[in-house]
Amino acid sequence: MDQKLLHQREAKCVQDNPPGCTTNCPVHVDARGVIASVRKEDYAAGFTLFHKMVPFPGIISRICDQPCQQGCKRREIEEPVNIRALEQICVENSAAIINFAALPAKKRTVAIVGAGLSGLTAALELSRKGYKVALFEATDRLGGSIWDISEKRLPRHVIDNDFSIFEKILVEIYYHTLIISLDSLDEKFDAIYLGTGLYQNNFGLTVSANGKINVDVVSLATSYPKVFAGGSLRSHTGKRSPITSIADGKIAAVSIDRFLQNASLTANRENERTYASLLFTNITGVKPEPTVAAADPDSGYTKAEASREANRCLLCECLECVKACEYLAHYKGYPKRYVREVYNNLSIVMGIHRANKMINSCSLCGLCEQVCPGKLNMGEICREARRTMVEKGKMPPSTHDFALRDMQFSTSDKFMLTRHQPGFADSELVFYPGCQLAASSPEHVIKIYRFLCEKVAGGVGLMLGCCGAPASWAGQATIFQEKMQNLKANWRSLGSPKVITACPTCYRLLTDNVADMKVESLWTLLERIGIPEGKRLAEAPQKLAVHDSCTIRHDVAIQSSVRSLLSKLGYQVEELPLSREKTVCCGYGGLMLYANPEVAHKVIDRRIQESELDYLAYCAMCRDNFVSQGKRSYHLLDLIFGFAGNHTAEQAGPGYSQRQENRARLKQTMLKEIWGEKVEEAQATVLFYISEEVLAIMEERQILIDDVIKVIDHAESTGEKLQESVGDYFIAYFQPASVTYWVEYKPQGDGFVVRNAYCHRIEITE
Repeated sequence: MDQKLLHQREAKCVQDNPPGCTTNCPVHVDARGVIASVRKEDYAAGFTLFHKMVPFPGIISRICDQPCQQGCKRREIEEPVNIRALEQICVENSAAIINFAALPAKKRTVAIVGAGLSGLTAALELSRKGYKVALFEATDRLGGSIWDISEKRLPRHVIDNDFSIFEKILVEIYYHTLIISLDSLDEKFDAIYLGTGLYQNNFGLTVSANGKINVDVVSLATSYPKVFAGGSLRSHTGKRSPITSIADGKIAAVSIDRFLQNASLTANRENERTYASLLFTNITGVKPEPTVAAADPDSGYTKAEASREANRCLLCECLECVKACEYLAHYKGYPKRYVREVYNNLSIVMGIHRANKMINSCSLCGLCEQVCPGKLNMGEICREARRTMVEKGKMPPSTHDFALRDMQFSTSDKFMLTRHQPGFADSELVFYPGCQLAASSPEHVIKIYRFLCEKVAGGVGLMLGCCGAPASWAGQATIFQEKMQNLKANWRSLGSPKVITACPTCYRLLTDNVADMKVESLWTLLERIGIPEGKRLAEAPQKLAVHDSCTIRHDVAIQSSVRSLLSKLGYQVEELPLSREKTVCCGYGGLMLYANPEVAHKVIDRRIQESELDYLAYCAMCRDNFVSQGKRSYHLLDLIFGFAGNHTAEQAGPGYSQRQENRARLKQTMLKEIWGEKVEEAQATVLFYISEEVLAIMEERQILIDDVIKVIDHAESTGEKLQESVGDYFIAYFQPASVTYWVEYKPQGDGFVVRNAYCHRIEITE
């Protein structure tokens, strides 16, 4: 992932962008932060944030015209938040002392003409930068037109307190000094700022038709190189605004600093003034609340009033993806940060790749892109990162070892099968149920295949196997392509018929990776040709909540067919809060369940809490995952073929070992019952006794019965085992792949009793 691509993706995440109140403020006060401080009654923190951008906090907190309110999201509902009043209470309830820190003194000198808010701000800012500043004021006091404001609204002690800063800094102030020409200043000073307020004098500079000095809108430069002007002298200023005057002073100080350092006056200043906020804030469901009125408007809010008004603020943020995705929420951040972490992780040559677990925990489902206003897809980024880490040899193979070995089983002769329908030399269609339906409900595979053979005249072939999804999700591009090539070869051996998939993931992968393969979902096919006649589920609930599979979130036809089939079966549908294109993963996608079970269980739990109704899924893994955490759920084929009782929705899916056994038996059964072939079933010569308690432990630790058998076989054939000092149990280990398995066992009769099994999912390299 190169830097350019990184920045492009980072830019899609708007969470770091300031809210509209800040971008509409000419000096970019962090109003959200100030208001958050008021909520906590931490007025000192609020004052610090306010004073950071506003040099005269007491004055501005009383007379600001609040352009910030134009960007307040509350304004889209009813009245904006009274931000100025909340800033005022921070000022009045804080004893914080802000130190004036100046850079080392410079030899260059600057003249400021006019001691209004604009000129005073420029003087302060330039003094901080170390310049020698001289301030020329025609009257006998600082502040200009603010003295025209009533004392009730702006008490004089507030003005005196704010301007006391000039007693502490090295700014030479010349009162009663009316500047009518720039000639004298031009000789003595390296730069000049004109902030004379309403005083009409063009000082020999180029002016507009209305007689005001022409000023560059970005830099405040005039027609004379060393002279800058702001405040009411600017030709485009229609109304005097205290906060805009302060903004002019700040901008002028930056321009003068750049001018004296021979730097560009305009580069990288796009967002220096007001601008449109890019931050998205969802206000759906926010209730109107009127602005809190102060009992005494001149004195401002009481603390109680301020607290109520502060709580009207939405504290604008986006986090739409974090709200929708348990994975993104789990890591306590948001995508822009995660993208940077992923990039840094990829850049590590030597050392620990600490972001690996985060990268591997994503379900790759793409929900984030659907809810993100900038369409940032963390799944896409994590998928690329996994692939890159695998290519570099930096991805620990143990993370996805179990899932990949399960895939290898499903693409071995123990399960794979490719046949035309008995009696046919060609196939109009080929049914591809996928490995998970075959593992979870092999009886449904047999039933639906028989039904398709009855309904389709041109012959229905059968392909058993795995589409390679685990390899794709694990970033194992080479292995995935190998599995896909084998699948295509088997398909072509049948004459390249249309493929009918029962698994949504198979549908997506085959559609995306085999250009000339025509693929159709079983559900759209059944809607077209009809469903089996027979028993209907009178005992089942009449309304079901439909969970859409995340891998086909954009396949409207499949989603609609599922709902149509349910209607034909006599059921009503409840749409979950996040459904169709915004559906969520069941916790299995992207191998989340293997890489980070904690997050996967959070994902499942959140999903199953969204409705009290029984769920309907059309992916075997989705259904089994929901039932594993106590949610009554059906697979669509349960309803189509009927069930033996109401317990079907509560029937837990098979364990890992049983899933492989089901696949192997399905192949044997179909060869025997459909094709009439004689099948030699392997007979166990050694018995293994494993209690239900130990089986549950093995399931949690992702240990197959076959793994345990291999350890014991290895120990018994090599003698590599340890015996307990007291007792007759042995401890042995074996590493068949990237995982080391340990088993505690003892001989008993003609077999072995297993007491415990555990594993280390780590690969030790030299």
